[in-house]
Amino acid sequence: MNLKYNRIPDNVKTIHMIAACGTAMGALASMLKDMGYRVTGSDHNIYPPMSDFLKTKGIKLFKGFHKDNFLQNPDLVIVGNAVTKDNPEALEFMRRKIPFCSMPQALNRFAAFGKKIILVTGTHGKTTTSSVMAHVLNCAGLEPSFMIGGILNNFNSNYCVGKGDYIVIEGDEYDTAFFDKGPKFMHYDPAITIITSVEFDHADIFRDLNHVKQVFTDLIEKLSGKSLAVICGDCESLQDIIKHGQCRIEKYGLSSSSDWSFYNLRIESGKSAFKLKTPENNAFDIVTPLMGKHNIMNALAVAGAAKEIGIPHECLINALNSFAGVKRRQEIRGVKRGIIVMDDFAHHPTAVKETIAAVKPFFPDGRLIAVFEPGTNSSMRNIFQDTYPSSFSKADVVCIRRPSRLEKIPENERISSKKLVSDIAAKGIEAFYFEDTESIIKFLCSYARRGDILLIMSNGGFDNIHKRLLESL
Repeated sequence: MNLKYNRIPDNVKTIHMIAACGTAMGALASMLKDMGYRVTGSDHNIYPPMSDFLKTKGIKLFKGFHKDNFLQNPDLVIVGNAVTKDNPEALEFMRRKIPFCSMPQALNRFAAFGKKIILVTGTHGKTTTSSVMAHVLNCAGLEPSFMIGGILNNFNSNYCVGKGDYIVIEGDEYDTAFFDKGPKFMHYDPAITIITSVEFDHADIFRDLNHVKQVFTDLIEKLSGKSLAVICGDCESLQDIIKHGQCRIEKYGLSSSSDWSFYNLRIESGKSAFKLKTPENNAFDIVTPLMGKHNIMNALAVAGAAKEIGIPHECLINALNSFAGVKRRQEIRGVKRGIIVMDDFAHHPTAVKETIAAVKPFFPDGRLIAVFEPGTNSSMRNIFQDTYPSSFSKADVVCIRRPSRLEKIPENERISSKKLVSDIAAKGIEAFYFEDTESIIKFLCSYARRGDILLIMSNGGFDNIHKRLLESL
């Protein structure tokens, strides 16, 4: 493959984006449009809400991938992560020798140029931590830019083109594009890096935990001595990784070596309250809507970054209290018949476990019914078959759906939802198996009672189960 044209030329005015309706690509398309570029896009499936949102921005969308989408030569083509080298539009821009680049290349060049990057990465908690970081910067009057993998309720958006010096980028370890198999986060030169955790995930591209650790090691090694890395001191894998870096390190967590910590975590008037301890051993009272220990840890990471920027403690305290959350992260979608329906993105065993542990204390009067659909390339594989059962140990009832895309996984590698249900039941927890979403809805409508919380966990749309369940209830 000739990568001579994998570059961003000067004086770009027109841009075409392949696979424009993804969360990150759609946000980037909107950012570029707001910055004055003429943007078009294409995608295999064009559907609301992203399609409607892009159209309101004046971005012309082509349904399907076709070489005729290049009837007018754009100055640049931005290629989404899901695009293969055999995509008709990929073949066409190669044939025409049109300059092309990946999403993170474009974000770095157009949105982050001249700004101080706050990069948030790690296996878990990236979206929430990035969102809190952006909100804190905004509350401090710093007018940040950001691009994040979830809709921030405080902004009703997952991106912002701000006038300030800082940009918050949620960066992940997943590969960049068909012509660049390195992690997306390697395209940035951050002033501050937050690493929340390092665990095995993305089994479709990583062999094992050591493979994952290597890409995070590469990230740490490239950080300059002037930059700051705020890392979770409780994550064993990170302690090995940071040995390879020259950047400044601050740790957060409950371990004795942590610079930032918390204690006296409790629930007050439906919010989390705790004492935040600084590196100087000062303590501040924090009250926030964030639920659970894992989210308090995310807040600690933001506190470390905020201090580096020079944001006063009073501003941090007010911002954490006024943070309105992120869609699909412990989001209450509705209440019917006294039954609460909550949506969460959890899919990795650790995320499932922490989410259940976080939510349950806030709703003590009813049962926590965990509804789970394995949907990622990792969660549909049997690599976590023996790990998942203990993740549900604090749920009162568990409903497991057979993955809707299981056929995409080789038969000998597939998770068995039936075995998972059996293993959960063996722990003394009521557990039920379902072939489809409709069966879950019918079951819950007759089984759930006033006071119960239905915690629905999936990385995908789960057949719009939240809305359908509320309507049926």
